Amino acid sequence: MQPGYLIDSYRHEFETKIKSADSKNVILEQTYFYPNSGGQLNDLGTIEAEDRETYNVVFVCKKDGNISHEVDKEGLKEGTKIKCRIDWKRRHLLMRYHTASHILSQFLFKETGALITGNQLDLDKSRIDFSLENFDRDLMMSFESKVNEFLSKNTEVKTYFLPREKAMELPTISKLAKGLSEDIKEIRIVEIKNFDMTACGGTHVKNTSEIGKIKITKLDNKGGDRRRIYFVLI
Repeated sequence: MQPGYLIDSYRHEFETKIKSADSKNVILEQTYFYPNSGGQLNDLGTIEAEDRETYNVVFVCKKDGNISHEVDKEGLKEGTKIKCRIDWKRRHLLMRYHTASHILSQFLFKETGALITGNQLDLDKSRIDFSLENFDRDLMMSFESKVNEFLSKNTEVKTYFLPREKAMELPTISKLAKGLSEDIKEIRIVEIKNFDMTACGGTHVKNTSEIGKIKITKLDNKGGDRRRIYFVLI
């Protein structure tokens, strides 16, 4: 069963049961909490037990094939029915940043052929690391207006799964320099209509109208062919 956040990024309240508990770390039968991965920060929120005791979710990560939720105190037990609430303001901001990063990455790829070597989505800024021999700063800065013009078109964004063989036929399936892990047999696609189709396990908005605009704030030459671009949402 796929984690809930891969199916519905907008679901921020749900009920489930504790599958296992180890001190302050719990695994749920189903979760919509996004774990810290792929350069995207984990979700925060609360877990409310049957006795109305509330636990703050302070960290979420992937561990031994499961998604582990660290809470701020002990007390949750295996089998307990719980009500979960995700910090929606934080989640939606990260969704906006993540979709914006895909659009900026696609402009980078289309116009320079640059492959992505890393990224970090934060709450006040984000960055994209990429490999590129010729670092034309004027060209990099020009992507700000191009991205913002695209964002103003209110373009639909969809997510769905494809078998690996079918997904690998897509020309823009991965802009990652390291490629996709051979272990992934069913690939989640984030499609920005008539613009980009990319493999991604993060959370995204349904329409670019939710994002607003971006501002490129800094360009870094990290040496060799390693480059970095920072942007904020405005």
